[in-house]
Order: sequence, then structure tokens, then C-alpha cells
Amino acid sequence: MDSNSDRGFVFCFGFAFNNVQFSDHLLRIEITNGGEITNGDSVQDRKRRRRDVNTSAVGGENEKECNPPAPRVTELHISSPILAAQSPFFYKLFSNGMIESEQNHVTLRIEASEEAAVMELLKFMYTNSLSSVTDVPALFRVLMAADKFEVASCMQYCTRSLLNIPMTFPYASLILRLPWPLLVADSLKPLTNVAKHFLIMHFNDITKFPPEELTALPLVGIMTLLMSNDLMITSEDIVYEVVLKWAKANYSVLEERQGILNHLAPYIRFPYMTCPRLKKILTADDFEPSVAHKLVFEALFFKAETSLAHRDAIKADSLDRRFIERSYTCRPIKTVEFEVPHRQCIVYLDLTRKECNALYPSNRIFSQKFHLGGKEFLLSPCCNKDQQNRFHHFGLFLWSQEKGSSVSVTVNYEFSSRWKPTQEFVVRRKGKYKFTGVQSIGFRDVLGAPWASFIGEDSPYFINDLLHLRAQLSIRL
Repeated sequence: MDSNSDRGFVFCFGFAFNNVQFSDHLLRIEITNGGEITNGDSVQDRKRRRRDVNTSAVGGENEKECNPPAPRVTELHISSPILAAQSPFFYKLFSNGMIESEQNHVTLRIEASEEAAVMELLKFMYTNSLSSVTDVPALFRVLMAADKFEVASCMQYCTRSLLNIPMTFPYASLILRLPWPLLVADSLKPLTNVAKHFLIMHFNDITKFPPEELTALPLVGIMTLLMSNDLMITSEDIVYEVVLKWAKANYSVLEERQGILNHLAPYIRFPYMTCPRLKKILTADDFEPSVAHKLVFEALFFKAETSLAHRDAIKADSLDRRFIERSYTCRPIKTVEFEVPHRQCIVYLDLTRKECNALYPSNRIFSQKFHLGGKEFLLSPCCNKDQQNRFHHFGLFLWSQEKGSSVSVTVNYEFSSRWKPTQEFVVRRKGKYKFTGVQSIGFRDVLGAPWASFIGEDSPYFINDLLHLRAQLSIRL
């Protein structure tokens, strides 16, 4: 396979490989039984190996090995101009005085697990091809060797070859487990971008997957999911629970887990979590207390901003992803709860004109869940026809979500919306209902206006293209 055929003429000096007639140096490769180059190698290990090569790999005949047993040795005849043209590492090796002029050989010290990859890399520097390397593990090993010895053209070749392999979940996970310096290398960006996109599409609905599949993701994998705005989830609470399970499965030591959660915090949308879940963060040990208070305070401050323009300004002024709303399947809400003089909950739900338009002619959406009197509720805006089946109207219903519950609760409810020109909330409908299970109560025409008047450009219900709804619920004994 020649991945370079589309780039015009490509040099090939294969005839000169290990050929004494076309070589000016002897490369002495000392092969030790050290650790392996693997996808799980730490950045520190890779940096240490590169320093070892730069400081210890070059020497003459009098260089002595201090650590028995003696390494196995392979010798190759090499051309310094060819290697220097392909690699800054070899260019510096041959041109910066690292070798005395009278020396005609160099020593390169590598580990046994690197041997096959390094040999393929040296051949590539002569032929610009990896014709005998086709399987994924071998390509990865050559890729890491090319990174170590700074052969950019080989890294690009490996990337193109890997892009030709159909993407699967195990393959994407393998790519994202590559060492961090490789993942951020420009030559690998096309491959890592494809792997990340596949992962986002694969886990688009994260609720469908067993916990063990999500907890097996590498760090870059979980970060990729958190960065997506298109996860199919009802609320950010679900995302947070997934992150907690992943962190606990991969970091058993509390301090390490808190450190990794601090690292992931900028990708979690705390302002869109429910208030009960935010309260739990304050009493849990997921974060250090000072960090937890800061995250929750910022989230509550954002929720308290009722001005859409002000909230948009916060988003625009911050590069923090926490303030960017995902495409939640249930609309975020703001809630205020009171226990005295009686149990009461005030729920604020904002809908854009675009979201309202999408309800026509017979669709509905649901808000995130909230609690009152030990029961779970949600709001459901909808578009439906009146009882005479003549005109469409904007409706609003209150749903109880307690399946199988025998506990009943009587709720006084009041639906309001903001109104031009005063921009104050005006009560539209009110009532009283006894909930005993999964039930709903509400109004087909909560605003008292036909659909065309409600959604029109001169509608008094939209302020800066936003419909502000409020539901006041109370339980009076």
C-alpha cells in the first residue's frame, strides 16, 4: 500500500538500506530487555526514554556498559544525509558535534519491545513506505517510534494508514489511550478527531449502556463525551452520576479521585443540574469543600439570573463550558422551595420561540423533574386543539411521576407567564388537584389565545424571543 501516491514523486532509496557502498556510518543498535513501549506508557516514562537516547545513545568503541547482562547488538550500514533529512533527531546527532569527525559509527540503545518498530522506521526513512506493516498494533508501535525519533513523515504515513481502518469502539478506545504528546500532535489530529466523533455518536444516549462499559473509557474518552453538547440526556444530573461512577472505578484513592474530578469539572454543566443534586455536592466528598462551594455557588448564581440577556453575557464572557447548555431531552428549570408557612415550590421554565414553534401541531416537551411533598413532578408544555377540535392553542400540564405510589397529595397550582409591556408575571390559570399516581392536570389553552396570536412576531408573550412560564405549587393541610 502506497499512501503517498497522491502526492506526486516520492524518493526511494531502498537500494541503499544497509548497503556499505551507499553508507558513511555504522549504526550499532544495542537492544536491552527493558520495559515495553505500550499505549499505557506515562508521559514521564516517554520523556525519560527520549532523554536517555539524547544523552546516552551515542558513543564510541570505548563506551562501557555498567548494567549486566550485556545487550544484544545489531549493526546496520546507514547514510547520515538520508537519516538527517528525515529526522531532526538524527540531524542533530550528525551535525551538532555529538560525533567526532574521525568516528564513523554511532550507538543507539533501545528496548527489546522497540526493536521491530525501530527497524521498520529505519527502512521507512529510506523507502518512504511501510509495506510489511499492516495490523493496528504494529502501526501504533511504529508510530510511537517515529514520535520518539522525530520522523514526522512516518507519523503522517501511519496516521493515513490507520484512517483507512474501519472505526469500532475498541479501536477508538485504543487510539484515545495513546500517550498525550501523541494525541495532541498535529499529524495525529485527523485520526483522533475521527475517534472522538465515533465515541460521541456511539455513546450519544449514555443511559443505554451498562456502567462497566462507560467506566472502561480512558480519560480522554470521558473528556470527549463531556465536551459534547448533543448527549441525549434528560438532565445534567445523569452526566454527573456517570462521571462519579467512572472516577470511583478508576481512582480508588480519595485524593486522586478529587484531583481527577477537579480536572473534569470545567466540562460538567453544573448550572444545569437540579438544585437537590447540587445540594448533595456540598455534603459529599467528591470535591474538596472549597472547590465544591465555588462550583455550587457559581451554578446557583447563574440559575438566579432571570434575564436572558444577562445569562447570554455570562456565556459570552466565559470560556468555561459549564455555562453552555446541552441539548437536553427535558428542559432545564429553576426552582425555589419553601417549607413555611406551608410546603411550596415555585418553578420557572423558559422556552425559546424556536422550541415553541417545534410543538406545532401536536407535540409536547417535558421539563426536568422537581419534588414537592415527597412526590416527583414535571411540567409539560404542548400544542393541542381545543375541545371543539377547531383551533390550536398553547397548553401547559403538571404531571406526577410517582409510579406505584399509594401516597396521595393535594396540590394547589397556579400557572403564570410574563407579559408585555410590563414584563411582569400574570396569573393565567389556577386550580387544585389530588395526585395519587402517574397523573396530569392542566389546560389545553393556558394563555387564552389561538396559536397564531401566541406565536406571532408581535406576540405579547415573548420577551426577547423567550417565553417565561412560572408554576406555583403548594400543599396546604
